[in-house]
Amino acid sequence: MKDSTCSVEACTKGGKIVKGMCLMHYERMRRYGSLDEPHLAKAWDRFWSKVNKTETCWLWTASKNAYGYGTFGIGRKETWLVHRYAWTHLVGPIPDGMELDHVCHVHNCLNPKHLRTVTSKQNHENMSGAFVNSKTGIRGVSWDKSKRLWRATVGHNYKQIHVGRYRTIEEAEAAVIAKRNELFTHNHLDRIAA
Repeated sequence: MKDSTCSVEACTKGGKIVKGMCLMHYERMRRYGSLDEPHLAKAWDRFWSKVNKTETCWLWTASKNAYGYGTFGIGRKETWLVHRYAWTHLVGPIPDGMELDHVCHVHNCLNPKHLRTVTSKQNHENMSGAFVNSKTGIRGVSWDKSKRLWRATVGHNYKQIHVGRYRTIEEAEAAVIAKRNELFTHNHLDRIAA
């Protein structure tokens, strides 16, 4: 070993040189027989070994976060949400300020045909149902005890829009779906229901 500069093109590392290479490139060549970054190729193979491709969704079978989105680690410091990793490597970069929306509403799906780039607002428009604290189980419908009617509301641009009060829960649900279809552009399930 001697002090000099690495002979690998574009490498600026100096220090100890072994067989014309810096220690990092020498170890990479010794271990893997190539100067390519082996952890990236291995990561790609490891990634796909954890995917179950069904007829519709491509389901992540390994670790998930608290919201059910698949997570994938590369090395010690890099962790991806799997749908973002798949999209980036199969489709291309996600534009700045954009998110990926699961049209299928399956959080651990990474099928690019089930994903679309959207703004944060558009992503929140495409919900699969009521909030977890809903007493009716219907998004935007609640019981108005004082009027003894079903109240219909839609959240839009940080405001609650009062749609009306109805005698039946079915009428209230139809009213909120119609209002969301009027105001929203990315509410997939509402458009199917209409």
